Amino acid sequence: MADTSLDLTLDAASLTARLVDFPSESGTEKPLADAIETALRALPHLTVDRHGNNVIARTDLGHAERVILAGHIDTVPIADNVPSRLDEDGVLWGCGTCDMKSGVAVQLRIAATVPAPNRDLTFVFYDNEEVEAERNGLGHVAEAHPAWLAGDFAILLEPSDGEVEGGCQGTLRVHLKTKGERAHSARSWMGSNAIHAAAPILARLASYEARRPVIDGLEYHEGLNAVAVRGGVAGNVIPDECVVTVNFRYAPDRTEEEAVAHVHEVFADCGVEEFVVDDHSGGALPGLSHPAAAAFIEAVGGTPRPKFGWTDVSRFSALGVPAVNYGPGNPHLAHKRDERVETAKILAGEERLRNWLTA
Repeated sequence: MADTSLDLTLDAASLTARLVDFPSESGTEKPLADAIETALRALPHLTVDRHGNNVIARTDLGHAERVILAGHIDTVPIADNVPSRLDEDGVLWGCGTCDMKSGVAVQLRIAATVPAPNRDLTFVFYDNEEVEAERNGLGHVAEAHPAWLAGDFAILLEPSDGEVEGGCQGTLRVHLKTKGERAHSARSWMGSNAIHAAAPILARLASYEARRPVIDGLEYHEGLNAVAVRGGVAGNVIPDECVVTVNFRYAPDRTEEEAVAHVHEVFADCGVEEFVVDDHSGGALPGLSHPAAAAFIEAVGGTPRPKFGWTDVSRFSALGVPAVNYGPGNPHLAHKRDERVETAKILAGEERLRNWLTA
């Protein structure tokens, strides 16, 4: 019978390997959530709650400040890269090593080995981060039990290569549709080509100058890009419809409403017949001026940098909790077949967090 337990006395690197060997592709996290819940309920200094396959553990020491350590327990589909493998250079290979079971291992180690932190702590382990937003476990907890996520500062242990990454940018995807009239391509003048009508959209994208605002000392870099073009009926037909899909990655000083309005404005005179928002997640301000964030940055060292991608710090920001990304994995290796993490960075991340929480 397979071992379904987690030994929290293992160091963070060994615990990462154990977590990687515990498959948990999105939608299959229940066995791992069960194991995490069981391991945490054995710790008398924690109160443990569960909603679906999301496990939340908290200290209640009466401190004036509460810090949240959060991480998702799912991975992208395994690509012949489980079980884990440790090489002679101290690099651990396998699905989820980087994104983000090394971060989850650090969370578990802090939960197990810091029973009397200098701030109250909340540990959040959630499911379905790697799939569509409506399945995201952190979102489900925020909707059903917002009080469980109350705090003054949050650290999402997403891979950041051991550096603090502040906030995150928002992401907006829209479909811009142009219309024409079908005709036989031998008599093209009898119709109107919708693909040709999309030319102003592409021209506007090519000439777009991205904004680079500085927020809390971090320079973000927006981007507006076509990510797909769909059109055409047959090799001898003038198309009557073309759809250009555009992705807008925007700095966190814009609201979601402002982001949509900006994209509308950019393409206002480009002949767009239909403007459809397909997917949208707002950004999160870095919150580096918060005292807890400043203390954390001073403790872990390095120079904070902006998070250009989207992460669940956005959900904490929406709850009024400033948040940063800080995890041992290299984000450039996330989701790759050769995903890996340096064990030294896992151990260093655990040590830095422990020192901050016990100083």
